[in-house]
This record gives sequence, structure tokens and C-alpha cells, in this order.
Amino acid sequence: MAATKMQGRGPPTQGIQLYSSTYFGACALGGILACGPTHTAVTPLDLVKCRRQVDPKIYSSNISAWRSIFKAEGLRGVFFGWSPTYIGYSLQGGGKYGFYEVFKHLYGDKLAPNANKTVVYLAASASAEFIADIALCPFEAIKVRMQTTLPPFAPNLRSGWSKIVGTEGFGGLYKGLYPLWGRQIPYTMVKFATFETVVGYIYGWLGKPKEAYNGLQQTGVSFAGGYIAGIGCAVVSHPADVMVSKLNADRKAGESATKAISRIYGNIGFSGLWNGLPVRIVMIGTLTAFQWLIYDSFKVALGLPTTGGH
Repeated sequence: MAATKMQGRGPPTQGIQLYSSTYFGACALGGILACGPTHTAVTPLDLVKCRRQVDPKIYSSNISAWRSIFKAEGLRGVFFGWSPTYIGYSLQGGGKYGFYEVFKHLYGDKLAPNANKTVVYLAASASAEFIADIALCPFEAIKVRMQTTLPPFAPNLRSGWSKIVGTEGFGGLYKGLYPLWGRQIPYTMVKFATFETVVGYIYGWLGKPKEAYNGLQQTGVSFAGGYIAGIGCAVVSHPADVMVSKLNADRKAGESATKAISRIYGNIGFSGLWNGLPVRIVMIGTLTAFQWLIYDSFKVALGLPTTGGH
């Protein structure tokens, strides 16, 4: 990644003042719009990916999986788990994008204005994701249990929430938090730092500053940068993603996270940590590209500068 220093990130806008509370709130709203609908749209991929991570022999291929599920349960079965996905990733998206802008401004402009840009991106994204995952974790726990158990652990979000809290207390909703941090924090660090760096390289290759291009062209760059970043995200975070699925589906009552991880790893081995990677690369690459496209398009609609390339 580039090792240049922080520079000004564009002129102030006429409407929303950059780095004001309204600006950060708008960024959070943009994150909600970017993450909730996109994660929900790829629920069919996520459903099959999670089931194959827990039981690699359950389906012979993704296509056969969707055919089997659709034949037995219809379209509703293909999108099973959409409600915790939508709510959880909407909350996570708002926290991730909103707090990223907060911490990037705090670290890069206030606390360490001469800091290396990549270090700022990494620190800001890690800080934002740490907070965002606290909102995501309960819904991710319910989603994974719904999708990876047959017959399903619960038919819907409300039932899943009541069942976990009733048998395990509220702590049951957070028993996957540490592995979730282990998956999501590296993922988000790669997502934001790679995106910012790639977008900078694209504008450098084009030979003109970002401001020379219109909003549509800038969001096109965001889409390309997002897809490249998404591929790296998928690879870096995949082992932890497998472990999150396994923990939520197979952690025994009263078992510590460390003991459960050790037991599960003993059963699946190193190769088992990579089950479902090709599907996840397609899913996360596409997902990340559209998230950056939606997020930056929302910012453009509000008269705000797009992310990166400054």
C-alpha cells in the first residue's frame, strides 16, 4: 500500500459541512443503505456458504444446493435468514462507515496530521469495526444458527432471539463476538485501506485529479476499487468466517471460546478453514463493489466528496 502522508480531502461543500455531526450522520446513513440491502441480496450465497462450511458434504455444488432448497422450500427457503441479515448488517454498516469517517478525521487530521495515510486508514477502520460488531453480533448469531442447522434452529428472527435469550441469556447472543472481531476487523482494515489506496492509484493512472471527473465517473472508480478490495477481504477473513459459523452451530453449553475453537480446529484441520472460499470471493467482491458504489453515490447526491483519491 502507498506510504504517503495525509493531505486535505477536498473542498468544503455548500450544504453539509465536512466533519460536522451532520456529515458523520450522513455517512452513517450511507453505510446503512450500502450494507443492509446488499448483504440481504446475497443471502442465497451466504446460506449455502454457511451450510457448506459446517458440513462440506451437505451439497455437491452451489447450483445443486439452490435447486434442492428451492424445490423443497421455494424462494423463501433460498432467502432463509434474510431478516437478521438485513437488520444486523444495516446496523453494522452504519457503525462501520460512520465511525470510519469519524476516526479517519480524528486520527489523520487532529491527532496525527503528519501520519502515514495507510496507518490512518488501518487504525480508523479497525476502531470503527470494533464498535460496529457489537451491534452486529446478536443478529449474526441468530442468522448463522438459522442457516446452519437442519431442521432450522428457528423459523425467523423473533423466534431465534427469544429461543437464545430464553435458554442461554443475553450472553448467548454474544458468544461469537471474539471470532466475529477476528473475522471482521482484518476484513474491514483490508476493505478500507485497500480501497483508499487502489482508488488513489486509479486516479494516478488516469492522470487527472479526482475533482476533474464528474460524480458518475467517480462512482465508477469507487466500484472498481471496491471489487479489488473485496477480493482481498474475502481471503484475509475467510478462516475466521468459517470458525464463526462453526462456533455458532457447534459450541457446547458452558464451553469457553478458546476450548471450542481448539476442538473445532482439531476436527476440521487447516484445510477445513478454507471451505467455501470460492463462493465467498464472488460474494464479497461483488458485495464490496456495490457497497462502495452505493455509499459514494449517496455522498454525491448530498453534495459530498466521494471517498479516496485525495
